[in-house]
Amino acid sequence: MKKPFKKPEPGDKVEITLENGKEIGVLLESHDRGVLLLKLGSGYNLGFKKEDVSEIVVLEKGGVVKVDEEFKISGKKPVIDFILTGGTISSKLDASTGGVKDLTDANELFKLYPEIFELCDVRIKTPFMKASENMDSKDWARIAKLVGKSLNDSSVKGVIVSHGTDFLHYTSSALSFMLGKLNKPVVLTYSQRSSDRGSSDSRLNLICSAHVALSDVAEVSLVGHASSDDDYCYVLRGTKVRKMHTSRRDTFRPVNCKPLAKVWGDGKMEVVSEYNKRGKGKIEVDSLFDDRVALMKFYPGQSPKILDYYRKNYRGIVVEMSGLGHVITEGKNNWLPKLKEVIGKGLFVYAVPQTLYGRLDPYVYSAGRKLQDVGVVFLNDILPETGLVKLGWVLGHKMWRGSVATKRKMLENVSGEFNDRLGFEDWVC
Repeated sequence: MKKPFKKPEPGDKVEITLENGKEIGVLLESHDRGVLLLKLGSGYNLGFKKEDVSEIVVLEKGGVVKVDEEFKISGKKPVIDFILTGGTISSKLDASTGGVKDLTDANELFKLYPEIFELCDVRIKTPFMKASENMDSKDWARIAKLVGKSLNDSSVKGVIVSHGTDFLHYTSSALSFMLGKLNKPVVLTYSQRSSDRGSSDSRLNLICSAHVALSDVAEVSLVGHASSDDDYCYVLRGTKVRKMHTSRRDTFRPVNCKPLAKVWGDGKMEVVSEYNKRGKGKIEVDSLFDDRVALMKFYPGQSPKILDYYRKNYRGIVVEMSGLGHVITEGKNNWLPKLKEVIGKGLFVYAVPQTLYGRLDPYVYSAGRKLQDVGVVFLNDILPETGLVKLGWVLGHKMWRGSVATKRKMLENVSGEFNDRLGFEDWVC
C-alpha cells in the first residue's frame, strides 16, 4: 500500500520517490489529475503518473527567494537604461504554470542577473511587452523615441534593449535608420533559452551587452553568443545581422560583413571592424515610416499577375530574386511586361538576393540587364529584411518620394546596410 502524502502547491521544489529512483524539481500545474508535472533542473518538464509515486517531499516552498539584497540606484556607477520589450530574456519561470511571465521589475531582474548591477546602475523602462512577431512599425517608432530620450540624457552612458529573437533583425534595422548617427551605444540582446534552464544564454548575453553599452561603440548593434559555448559574444551591426537557426544559442550571424567586435564576460573586447565612436552631441529621432511596403520571394513558375495585387495595395515591394538577380524573363510567365507596367504606374520595385550571402549584379547575364532596363533597382548585398525596413522608412518621407529621389536614397549607405565585398577567408557563417 502506498504512503499517503499532502498535496504540495505548484511552485514548490519537491523530491518524489519512484520505484526506480528519485527525481527533484519544481512542481507545476497539471491539467491531468492523474499526472504530477515537474520542471527538472535541466529546464525540461517531465510528467509522472501519480500511481507510480510512493512519496513526495517538499524541499522548498514556492516563492522563496535566496537573494536577500534589493536593487537600489547607487549614484556612484554609470547608468544604463534597460528597455524591456519582451522575449525570453525579459521573462522568468512561472512555477504555477510551467510557462514564463514578463519580467518588468528591477528587483526581479537583479535577482536573476546580479552581475550586470555590479557594472552599472540600471534603470528599467517598459514601453510594452510583446512577442516579436506581434510588433509592427509603430512599435519600432515607439522604441526609437524612448531610446532617443535616453541617448539625449547626459546621465545615461548607454542603452540595452531586450527583444524576442524571431524578428529582432527587423527592429535592429528600423532603429539603425530611425536613430541615425549615434552618440552612445544602443545594444539589442536576446535569449534563445529561458533563464531557469542550465543551458540558458541569457546571462552571458546580458553581461556582454552591459560591457558594450559602456564602451565607445556608438552603433545600433546586436550582442549575443558567438558560438554554442559560453565563451564570448559577437557585437553585430544592426543592419547586417540575421537569425539563422531556430534554437542554437549562436543563432545570429553577420551577413556579408565581419562582426564589429568580440566581447567576453570579463569586459575584454577585441575590435574586428571599424565603427562609429561615442560623441557628445544630441541625436534626432526620425521615425517616419510608410507601411505600404512588402517583401516577396520569387519562385520558379510564379505568375507575374501577382504584381497587380501589389500595385493596388502597396507603394513599394522588395523582391527576393534568384542568382545574381533574376526572375522569369521569357515564356508565358515572363515578368518583364508586367514589371514595366506596374513600375510605370508608380510601384517601386527593388531586388535583393534570396541567397542572403553575396551580392546582386545585373550586368553578368542578359536577364539582369533587362530587369534593370524596365526599372527594377538592384540593392547590392543588402539583406531582404533590411531592404524592406529601409524602403518603408524612405517612403515615409515626402521629400524622398519619386522614382529618382527614392532610388538615390535607397542606394545611399545610410547605416552600414551595404558592405564592401568580402574575401573568402572573411566569410563568417
